[in-house]
Amino acid sequence: MQERGTDAVRPEDRELRPSSDRPREVAAGRHEVTLIPGDGVGPEVVAAARRVVEATGAPIAWDLQEAGETAFGRGIATGVPPETIASIARTRVVLKGPLGTPTDGGEKSANVTLRTYFETYGNIRPVRDLPGVPTPFAGRGIDLVVVRENVEDLYAGIEHLQTPGVAQALKLTSRKGCEKIVRLAFELAHAEGRATVHCATKASVLKLTEGMLRRTFEAIAPEYPGIRAEHIAVDTCAHQLARRPERFDVIVTANMSGDILSDLASGLTGGLGFAPSMNLGDEVAIFEAVHGVASRHAGRGVINPTAMILSAALLLRHLDLFAEADAIERSVLVTLEDGAVRTYDVAGDEGAATTEAYTEAVVANLGRSPGHAPIRQRSPLRMANQRRAIDFVRPTRRRVVGVDVFVETALGPEALGRSAEGLAEGTPLALKMVSNRGAKVYPLDGGEPVVDTVDLYRCRYLLRDAEENPEAELDDGAILDLVAEIARYYRWVHLEKLQEFDGEAAYTLAHGED
Repeated sequence: MQERGTDAVRPEDRELRPSSDRPREVAAGRHEVTLIPGDGVGPEVVAAARRVVEATGAPIAWDLQEAGETAFGRGIATGVPPETIASIARTRVVLKGPLGTPTDGGEKSANVTLRTYFETYGNIRPVRDLPGVPTPFAGRGIDLVVVRENVEDLYAGIEHLQTPGVAQALKLTSRKGCEKIVRLAFELAHAEGRATVHCATKASVLKLTEGMLRRTFEAIAPEYPGIRAEHIAVDTCAHQLARRPERFDVIVTANMSGDILSDLASGLTGGLGFAPSMNLGDEVAIFEAVHGVASRHAGRGVINPTAMILSAALLLRHLDLFAEADAIERSVLVTLEDGAVRTYDVAGDEGAATTEAYTEAVVANLGRSPGHAPIRQRSPLRMANQRRAIDFVRPTRRRVVGVDVFVETALGPEALGRSAEGLAEGTPLALKMVSNRGAKVYPLDGGEPVVDTVDLYRCRYLLRDAEENPEAELDDGAILDLVAEIARYYRWVHLEKLQEFDGEAAYTLAHGED
């Protein structure tokens, strides 16, 4: 199904954000940055990054704030205090250590809270070959960026137990979200002089959600004629990352796929200790190392601060402080290339440098350039203007043609199917099929499939004359009457209206359904 109506945009809906809008500066030309030390090893790596940034002479004014475990301990359910929110709203740029979330309560992740509250919809994870870091892929010239959609998909965290033994998670994908992340990927490729953007999806199976990302990518790609655009199945992408990672430049993908692929990619070049990232939105940018709190190493002075130091370089580049950012990147490469000062994750127990000693080596190497590691030339990343309409896609025609009713029962498929057919007699609806775990189990035309059924079924009802009468539409009253009848015999769980937009079905078929 195509996303229709995207060109039918009223002028008042085009609330465009100037691409020149930048985080505010404080007095004397200094940029104010919210600084969150975080939990576990967070304070150590954040202190290292701050030490390196200040050694460059970058005009930064830090605003120290709190989030994570200490905030949870004070009874703040989100893990993010109001004063921290206020600071970020003011500065619009954050350097943040890893944040912990209690595992024995109902608290939401403070990291996810920050991403969703400030709509940092793009997670950018650069990965490159690093000198002096031994891996099976060393010397292959890996230099890629994973651009991960950061606020939608399964990470919206909308879950339900449908029955005591069947759980559901809603995978939410919007055309607006797809356009934002796809444009960001192409703009990043343009700013960094990259040749190719791959869009990694599972559109072959998830035709509406993952398919929406693929269709959006293919619709927007012609706006960037100088960049090659290629779609790739996400499983093929993972396979190729493990075989020929040097073929990739930019990979744009959905939230969960991006989470997995970006960790895989960082593993190719040395692990999470070397993996910087930024969470980028139209209003706020949050910079952080990818690794977690690593509490077992906290306070020991052995953690590798490279990921946080490189995240700080990304922050400086975001503030148009390119000279300072490039100086940090070069210094890290020189330090790794020299190999005299190596942290525990690289050197092991023998001769490992402390976090502080490694940081001081990076500071001492400021102003030097690596002998062999290439340096990519970059220009400012331009945030593409986005439409602000809430009803982002407007079809010209729409109608409801049926309803899926999910019911809980221990009956077998044949007994339920015959009963569900009878319950629709005398209504505008007719049972088309019954499915279980996505597979059609009633009616069966040729042999019984091997389906290990559970106690959650989907009963699909369609208008009896929907195909013969393209103007016919199912009204809510008929749906409610049917559900009331079903409820006399079964515990119904939820409903999904079956719609058509511009004459195309806005729902998928069960496996085995025609």
